[in-house]
Order: sequence, then C-alpha cells, then structure tokens
Amino acid sequence: MRDIKRRIRSVSSMEHITNAMKLVSAAKLRKAKNTFEKTQEYFHYVTESIEEIFHHTNEVPSEYLKGNREIKSTCYIIVTSSRGLCGSFNSNIIKEAARQIAEDRGKPVIVAVGGKGKEYFEKRDYDIFEEYMLPPESISFLETHDISKPIIDMYNSGQIDEVVIIYTSFVSSLEQKVRSVTLLPFEINRDPDFPRLEKQVDYEPSVEEVFNYLVPKYVEIMVYGAIVESATCEHAARRIAMENATDNARDMIGELTLYYNRTRQAAITNEISEIVGGAEALK
Repeated sequence: MRDIKRRIRSVSSMEHITNAMKLVSAAKLRKAKNTFEKTQEYFHYVTESIEEIFHHTNEVPSEYLKGNREIKSTCYIIVTSSRGLCGSFNSNIIKEAARQIAEDRGKPVIVAVGGKGKEYFEKRDYDIFEEYMLPPESISFLETHDISKPIIDMYNSGQIDEVVIIYTSFVSSLEQKVRSVTLLPFEINRDPDFPRLEKQVDYEPSVEEVFNYLVPKYVEIMVYGAIVESATCEHAARRIAMENATDNARDMIGELTLYYNRTRQAAITNEISEIVGGAEALK
C-alpha cells in the first residue's frame, strides 16, 4: 500500500507539471498565431509583384525559371524545433526530409533551422551547411536575411540548382501537416484569366534588376513565413501532447486510487476476520 501511495503522489506531481506546460503552450500558441496571421496579411505583396512580372513581360531572367538548368544539387532548408515534448511534430518533418534526401541522387546541402533536425542528420554523417539553433519563435525577420543570403549566393553561383524548404503547415489548432515547397527555381504557370493591364508596363532600370531585387525578398519572406508557421504548429502540437499527457495522468491516478481503496478494504476485511476468528477461538 505504501508503494501505491508513493506511485499516486508521483503521478500527481507529473500531472501538475504537464497541466502547467499545457497552459504555457496555449498562451504561446495564441501569441504565435497572431504573428502568423499578421505575416500572412503582408506576404501577398511580394508574390503579387512577381506574378505581375511573369504575366506582363517575357524578359524574366532565365536563371530563376524551372527547366533552365539540370538539377544536380539541391539545398534543403529543414525547419524543426529545438525542444521536444511536442508529439510527432519533429519526427514527421524529419521523415519527410529523410525521404526526399534519400531519393536525391546528388549530394544534398542541408540548412538546419532548429536543433532536432541538425542532431538527426549529423548522427547520420550528413554535412550541415548552416545551422540555426534559436527557437523558431525567436528568429526575427532580419535574421532570416542571414539564413537566405548564403543560399541565394550559392544558387546564383551555380553551387546548388534547387532550393526546397520543408516545414509544418498550420491547418488548425488540432491539425498540422508537413509541407515541402520549392523556392527556386520558379515554375511559371501563365494564367489566361490573370488581369492584364491596358498599357505596357516599363520596369526601371530593367526587368532583370527589378526581378533580382524581388527574388531575395521572396526567399526571405518564404523562409520567415515558414519559420513563424512552424513555431505556431510546434506550440499547437505541444499543447495537444501535454493535454493528452495530463488526461492520461488523471486516468492513471483514478485507477491507482481505486486499486488502493480496494487493497485497503481487503486489508481491513482480513483484519476484522482475524479478530472475529480469535474471539471465537477464545470461547
């Protein structure tokens, strides 16, 4: 019975911890979700500008278009968490990244955002080109410039031929999905229904200069948006994991309490039986 009481106290302490972590994750989720929604509001400006250039001119620089070069080397930006206790959040991203890297015949260039992805691929002897160990929610937009600039320079110099980012997409607070997006090169899908301007558009100093300015901004915004969205998903996954752990702990406490009461009742019944038996023997 002492062991059962000790187990109940241990599980009860664990339940208090997981419940507190659930409340903290819920508060962080609300904050991260607000940041994510604000990011999505301004994201369309750059993407719309790039779409306008695609549809209003034929002078788009070919080095950024799909099919202009053979894909020999791919850069994978893998966005994971630096902490655990968030269910299958990290393992789902790592599985998808590992699958794509295994199918890649060339030597992959890995950029790890978050400690879990870095640890996984380092243990398997992959070379990590860049690593960013800060929690995703702590990475600012200015810091995404430091992440994306070396990648763009490598693409422009021909060291890599493709840039793919793998992260978790936020569907709802209860559902998150792993998403893989090819940032470079672009694939043009000319939409016949896209609104055409009546007058010819002139880009100064040139279409190439405007496009060369927009492409790094596009990559930076995509990387920042993926990091913010991944942080939102991480907090949502951790809240669900801690809620499940809290519910399991409470169920375990209920089962242990019931077992303790039954054992205690059986011990009391045995003692009463012994007393009655002893009294009968003295008669």
